[in-house]
Amino acid sequence: MSGLHVAIIMDGNGRWATARGRPRSAGHVAGADAVRRAVAAAPGLDVSTLTLFAFSADNWQRPDREVRALMGLFRRFLATEAARCAEQGARISVIGRRDRLPPALVQAIEEAEALTADERSFTLRIAVDYSARDAILRAAGRLRTTVDLTRETFSRLLAEPSYGHPVPDVDLLIRTGGEKRLSDFLLWECAYAELVFTDRMWPDFTAADFAAAVREFHGRERRFGGVTAAEQENRRAAGRAGAAVVV
Repeated sequence: MSGLHVAIIMDGNGRWATARGRPRSAGHVAGADAVRRAVAAAPGLDVSTLTLFAFSADNWQRPDREVRALMGLFRRFLATEAARCAEQGARISVIGRRDRLPPALVQAIEEAEALTADERSFTLRIAVDYSARDAILRAAGRLRTTVDLTRETFSRLLAEPSYGHPVPDVDLLIRTGGEKRLSDFLLWECAYAELVFTDRMWPDFTAADFAAAVREFHGRERRFGGVTAAEQENRRAAGRAGAAVVV
């Protein structure tokens, strides 16, 4: 599967609602509409994998009422969107722990994944009860002394069943809501990701905002620790000029 892997930390739902004098749950409902907009826009932006941070392992510390509302919202979203994703050739994969989720949500996850399992044109990954550090620890626990450990083999371990299908490393990470941190999200996969932070609250994030972030990504030079082709040519030219002076 070609195309970009974009990850989004969908921040600002609660603050969006509070600023409007509404309960935080209203912000999460509005945030679900922003998810639909992002999923619809992604293929046109050459995004083949979209990973959304919906609920972190640390979010269990939030008030019980808010957590229950979120779990119900996740379940309803999967139930309504799975058929649409299947029609559009999109596969749904939920990453993170499942043993702490409500049984009804686990059932909705399994049904959505089964319904879209054969789709290949686009992958929507949703991180629920997810912690990158926990994922890395789980992958390390799968190691055997006979394994020839490389970055590639560890990446495959990291994508064992409870953490979804193997996907390419993240190309672009977007965080809404004005914060500028990774918050324990895809730490391994984001090693060389380009980061874009926006003050836009997630419920207000539009297809145009998504396109602007992708344009910013394409405007950057990704060197992966090396140098650009232009820099290499400049070095060669400088070397040739130096040799000419010596002669």
